[in-house]
Amino acid sequence: MRVCFISTEIAGSGVYGGFGCLTRDIAGGLAARGIDTYAVIPCQPRTKPVQTIQGIQVLSCPIDSYRDLKNSRPFAAVFRMIDADVYHSQEPNIGTCLAQIGEPQKKHVVTFQDPRTIEDWRKQWVPHRPSRLYEIRFQLAYQHKVGRAARDADARYCQAKFIIDKATALYRLPSRPGFLPNPIEVPDSCGPKASEPTVCFVGRWNAIKRPELFIELASCFPAVKFILMGEDFNDADHDAEIRRRCAQLGNIDAPGWLAPAERNQLLQRSWILANTSTKECLPVSYLEACAHGCAVLSHVNSDDFPEEFGYWARKGDLEDYRRGLEILLENNRWRERAEKGYEYVKDTHEFGKVIDQHVRVYEEVLSQ
Repeated sequence: MRVCFISTEIAGSGVYGGFGCLTRDIAGGLAARGIDTYAVIPCQPRTKPVQTIQGIQVLSCPIDSYRDLKNSRPFAAVFRMIDADVYHSQEPNIGTCLAQIGEPQKKHVVTFQDPRTIEDWRKQWVPHRPSRLYEIRFQLAYQHKVGRAARDADARYCQAKFIIDKATALYRLPSRPGFLPNPIEVPDSCGPKASEPTVCFVGRWNAIKRPELFIELASCFPAVKFILMGEDFNDADHDAEIRRRCAQLGNIDAPGWLAPAERNQLLQRSWILANTSTKECLPVSYLEACAHGCAVLSHVNSDDFPEEFGYWARKGDLEDYRRGLEILLENNRWRERAEKGYEYVKDTHEFGKVIDQHVRVYEEVLSQ
């Protein structure tokens, strides 16, 4: 079996976020099983045209070809050269269209990672609103071209249960997608936690993630340790301002963007993950936090993680987060909710189980 992943990014090649991590993890898990695994991504600054990452053969193509179906021939030729049995898109995108153009007779699978409406994109660009012309182009590209590619796929799945209806409506799918979770390495047990209350943040320091709110929360709890993991890759001045504000407080560290092993060590010691984003799907940080025994404090109730395994800050303002943190710290409520989250993630998202599910999906679609 040969599987080719289609993604906008992959960890280990240029700047990446959640999509990049999960693409590398799923593809790497398959490669470790002896499956011939490829990934195709649009070229980013400092990205090599061809490289190997965790056993995955990664090819990058010019971004202009990726964005414009009129220039699709070179990109489609890459998919024909790979000659995979299954092409698996991590969120439908122009690459999904190009793979179907290049290899129409092969099997195509789509996992909806974070389906976005125009309203979602408006939040993404706060405070820089997209123009009306861009919104029209967005509708044409994602609700027509990419939507058609999603409908034409041989199998469709969602990585989170709460987006199934949203993806069905947004892309006008003929049937509801199945549930195919993202994987996470789950330790056999959670190690010792820090002796003092510790709250962490994991993510990019951009407008939608609201790291400033995390800093404001830290200022309300001087006796609690806060750790702000991440970085602003696109705005050096904003990155410096965030670090300056952290330095002014005595209870918050800003170690920057950390490698997975270092990040996991801090999660292992933390009591609570505070996610201050205005929008998320089911982020990798939720899974990582629960896998390491953290409760989840968040405004975005993805698959009920905050509601069931922490505190759901429905209003999403500072007062709501402050109240939520007080509730979690009171009588160590965070611990019981974190234990529930650990058991759920171990049962549903454990790495080996999820890779097994992916193999079964490919076997089923190839048997059709």
